[in-house]
Amino acid sequence: MNKCYLAGGCFWCIADYLGSFFGVESVVAGYSGGDEKDISYNKVKSQTTGHRETIEVSYTDDISLDVIVDIFLSYVDPFDKDGQYIDKGHSYTLALYYQNEKEKKLFTKKIKELEEKASQTPFISVEPFKFFIRAEEEHQEYSKKNPEAFYKELIASNRVCHLKKYNS
Repeated sequence: MNKCYLAGGCFWCIADYLGSFFGVESVVAGYSGGDEKDISYNKVKSQTTGHRETIEVSYTDDISLDVIVDIFLSYVDPFDKDGQYIDKGHSYTLALYYQNEKEKKLFTKKIKELEEKASQTPFISVEPFKFFIRAEEEHQEYSKKNPEAFYKELIASNRVCHLKKYNS
């Protein structure tokens, strides 16, 4: 099983979307990027830990990392330097965490392609993967456990409109 680590703002929103594609076996909400290992949702939201809300995507050979990154980039606002939609602060900024030089090269290439296509600079950090901390259970499969609240979050965050804009 292959794994990749992506920070796309609200992990509830991005986990639900990426988890819907063939070849994606599971998506786990969690935290990456900081150095502290004793971390919680409230600590990360305090914007003092250096962590970002991150998803761990487990996928088969039926889907490539290249395609996963394209899907990810279609569902975020890569030009928002302050976070994503209604969620602002470092913990909601975008990052692609690479585990080897091949991934680093792919991530860098994808960002450059996006920059050339849009004629503006995307705010996506490419960083070495340190570790991943699974978020508390209430954050796992949030859309299934709290469908009404999840839908309201999508509407309030404008992700539904963003998805339509980039995929029409």
